[in-house]
Amino acid sequence: MSRAPLRVAVLGAGAVGLAVIRAFQDASDRLAPDDGAPLSLVGVAVRDLERARGRGVPSELLTDAPAHLVASPGVDAIAELMGGDEPARTLIAAALAASKPVVTANKHVVAHHGPELEAISRRTGAPFRFESAVGAGIPVLGPLASELAASRVAAVRGIVNGTTNHILTAMASAGRPYAAALAEAQTAGYAEADPSGDVDGDDAVNKLVILVRLAFGVWLVPSSVERRPPTVAGTGRPGIGGVTVDELKAAAAVGLTVKLLASSRRLDDGAVAATVLPTALPSDSPLGRTGGVDNRVEIDADPVGRVAFMGPGAGGPATASAVLGDLLAVARGAAGTWAGLPPAIGPAIDAAPDPVDPRRFFASTLPEQLVRDQVEIETARGGGFIAAAQPLDELRAGLAAAGIDATLYPIAE
Repeated sequence: MSRAPLRVAVLGAGAVGLAVIRAFQDASDRLAPDDGAPLSLVGVAVRDLERARGRGVPSELLTDAPAHLVASPGVDAIAELMGGDEPARTLIAAALAASKPVVTANKHVVAHHGPELEAISRRTGAPFRFESAVGAGIPVLGPLASELAASRVAAVRGIVNGTTNHILTAMASAGRPYAAALAEAQTAGYAEADPSGDVDGDDAVNKLVILVRLAFGVWLVPSSVERRPPTVAGTGRPGIGGVTVDELKAAAAVGLTVKLLASSRRLDDGAVAATVLPTALPSDSPLGRTGGVDNRVEIDADPVGRVAFMGPGAGGPATASAVLGDLLAVARGAAGTWAGLPPAIGPAIDAAPDPVDPRRFFASTLPEQLVRDQVEIETARGGGFIAAAQPLDELRAGLAAAGIDATLYPIAE
């Protein structure tokens, strides 16, 4: 017995939206599950109709009025791929309020308006799915909410931004200055014309907020997640903007590399510590070896131990894969991304500061002997050093006494 199709409207035809639309055009056989309704594309909302036509989107599907598609009785489900805050948030909320399932790759909206949208979704019973918002094509949110639901998660960490990882990899492996590596990422389509959301760590913060929601049952206030690494005199630039080629060379000399690491863990008092910081990692560790646009997310839980998810974390096709997977899940009657997890506890809360102190740090500074005279170090080579585990305040005081200022990169094992 044939099933009525699930009629889908796509909002946005950028890199991800266009890849989704092309899947409907070229691979429709894979969008008709045996255990669910076949997917049917019935509308596409864009700002520039002529440009969309020129990119192969059929004229009969196009409109420049996304709200009309959301309200249309001829649309069963919405794929929001516009990005940004508004009007995306309003459109998602309106669709969920009308009991229409929503699939989105918009990590900003999910992270900043998660409590509101989750409440609407649970009230109306409309599935809200956002697998593609973290890790692009890597299936990590589904397993975290479903297959790992019986385990108590203690910590989640990972490289979750492909743009910054691509830049740091180019700087470390080819010695390219930051500006040149950024320009290369922009040319390759991995970085936006305004790259601040990626390089300043905002994108990674949004993804960490989403991971924390599924791992620990709370929404975090994104602005409360620390993005600035410590320096001797205070704090550095957010994200990777302050990382230099010389620092990466010095890190390599002592067996380390620097990555933008999103980290969270459950504290004994129930609070959640969360940071997104440029962090020194052993070069031969799984995270240290994760290069280019690849992402890697590691989850520590009891009784399963550590599990990891790795794959392409940027690009339209990879993200579209997860969007289409979520649409197929809706067609099969699946619930929201949180699956059977209970509702989040209360409104969004502030992230707790990372309480690890004392800890080891890496820094790049000269002269080596002056550093040795002021602080306890484990290794010094190639212009860089690893400070032995000690309170941050003591390390700062010792280096300040030597007249040294430098970025202090926390070392994660």
